[in-house]
Amino acid sequence: MNLIAPHKPSDVLPFAKAPALPGFGVYIHWPFCAAKCPYCDFNSHVRRSPVDQPRYVAAFERELKEAARRSKGETVTSIFFGGGTPSLMAPETVGALMDAVAANWTIAPDAEVTLEANPSSVEASRFRGYRAAGVNRVSLGVQALNDPDLRRLGRLHDVNAALEAIRLAREIFPRLSFDLIYARPNQTVEAWEAELNQAIDLAADHLSLYQLTIEMGTPFFDLYKAGKLKVPDGELSAELYEATQQLTAVRGLPAYEISNHAVPGAESRHNLTYWRYGYYAGVGPGAHGRLKGENGHRHAIANEPLPETWLKMVESWDSGATTDEPLSLEEQADELLLMGLRLTEGIDLARWRKLAGRDIDRASEADLATHGMIERLGPDRIRATPAGMLVLDAVVADLA
Repeated sequence: MNLIAPHKPSDVLPFAKAPALPGFGVYIHWPFCAAKCPYCDFNSHVRRSPVDQPRYVAAFERELKEAARRSKGETVTSIFFGGGTPSLMAPETVGALMDAVAANWTIAPDAEVTLEANPSSVEASRFRGYRAAGVNRVSLGVQALNDPDLRRLGRLHDVNAALEAIRLAREIFPRLSFDLIYARPNQTVEAWEAELNQAIDLAADHLSLYQLTIEMGTPFFDLYKAGKLKVPDGELSAELYEATQQLTAVRGLPAYEISNHAVPGAESRHNLTYWRYGYYAGVGPGAHGRLKGENGHRHAIANEPLPETWLKMVESWDSGATTDEPLSLEEQADELLLMGLRLTEGIDLARWRKLAGRDIDRASEADLATHGMIERLGPDRIRATPAGMLVLDAVVADLA
């Protein structure tokens, strides 16, 4: 089961030494959670009876085999167990899925293998089991470093559990990231800066820092519409974002993407595959993928989100896909722009032109540059500025 030899921290290839290529990723979605957080609109489901993990493993194996058939010749540079709460999986389940990936693709010797975990579902033996199965990076859903906000966010853990999970992760895994949510109700810039400084002290090499968004269909949306949930206004949200960028840069974890910060060389390789517009297989309920098709087309694949329906589909047809459509070159160019401008490294305009069949709109570019929304990084590379990141959808719409 131990198909990827555990790395010591000194063995992990520094990302800065790797070529700036997208790589090929495998995303495995475990859709089950112990409870549904009131802000969450991800494809996650609570089940009161135990999940039949062996049956799901068998279905994942079938869908992985089908994805591999469509991506022959690829070398897997990253594997990501997302959710849901993948840390509800038994280590044996993770090991079986790692075996299935290795049976269908070549895995790069320095592949990044990430597993998302919640502090409430963490204990040392489980973490050590994941490490033995080949996981070399863990991403913890901490979300806040004070108990009142953790309760407001519907989290099942308290601060002490989060701190213990961080300690264990740093002890067991070569790489660690954890998430925090800011722009929470009644949060001030000063309080967030103090919390962020504490987080940086705890962090190993990577932090994901997300602004709270009110998503339709969530309990927070209903509370917000009813006037029972107050969140920072646009001006305060911008101040919180700017404080985040400044403090993380000063403390040595600068932003490399809108919401992600890392010690240089410790960026998430898997997420960079998405943002650099690489190919990736997505398996599991609700997973998305981008795989090569014929005639230069890239196929956009989306799976059935309901776990039980996905399970029956895969058992019948080896795939849970409800969408499998070729993207035109123009659609690919739009996706490249949308994903690439999230990165501080920006996008390669030569690659964009090859897809779009035309140059970027120079008048729109000049106008955005004049207003400080984008900048050139040489003759064939542009990026959004910090100000442009705050209104990225509008920047992309103007350029496209």
